[in-house]
Amino acid sequence: MIILRLLAPLVLAWLAYWGLRRLSQRYSLTARQFKWLVGLAAALLVIMVLIVMGRLPVQALAAPFLFLLTFLLRNGHWLMRILPMLRPKYQSQSSSPRGDSAGPGVSAINTRWLAMELTHSTGAMDGEVLAGRFAGKQLSTLALEDLLSLAGECRQDADSIQLLEAYLDRMFPDWQAHADADSSEQSRPASSDSMMTEPLALEILGLDSGASREAITTAHRRLMQKMHPDRGGSDYLAQRINQARDFLLRKA
Repeated sequence: MIILRLLAPLVLAWLAYWGLRRLSQRYSLTARQFKWLVGLAAALLVIMVLIVMGRLPVQALAAPFLFLLTFLLRNGHWLMRILPMLRPKYQSQSSSPRGDSAGPGVSAINTRWLAMELTHSTGAMDGEVLAGRFAGKQLSTLALEDLLSLAGECRQDADSIQLLEAYLDRMFPDWQAHADADSSEQSRPASSDSMMTEPLALEILGLDSGASREAITTAHRRLMQKMHPDRGGSDYLAQRINQARDFLLRKA
């Protein structure tokens, strides 16, 4: 029994470390974020061992421990999704390739109706309306009803409507519940994959002309960590990012 008591904390520590390594790989955590998780897990492990040994009163710790456990079970997956976005701003600006028109750490996607920008460090999206009755306004200043009206105006332009829907998915997750039922049944024109150009691909990935294959791959990987559908992004933006990478790699 004494040997088991001595081995139990070591086994638990190894299992906790292995689980944290898997989480780090799954959610692309930085080394600093991983260290914070290890520290938190170590503190919880020490508390559990002290409780088992009778060194800490269970009654005093049961309520906050159960509250924390319930919170993590309900929100842990969401928290792990946003951890990769919680990186220092300087890191994004110092290591990210610079785009000609959008600035450091920012990607730009322009369509007939929209000029959209994506901030690498936060994953934040905003854009300017280029046509229609909302021309000249920022998407962030429009109410949901106005955005749905804009969607009706630009519906016949495949790239514009998909880009706007990507913004709606990010800012108003339940926007489709407010949309007109008839509009959801309208057919959507096919996306024009052949419209990718070198300037557009460079803007999407935030690169300068003449970027190396390594820079292209790195920029693509960094953006997909933020915009992949599994991480809260949209299918359309992920598709355009992939198209930009493929186009530039063929030219490199």
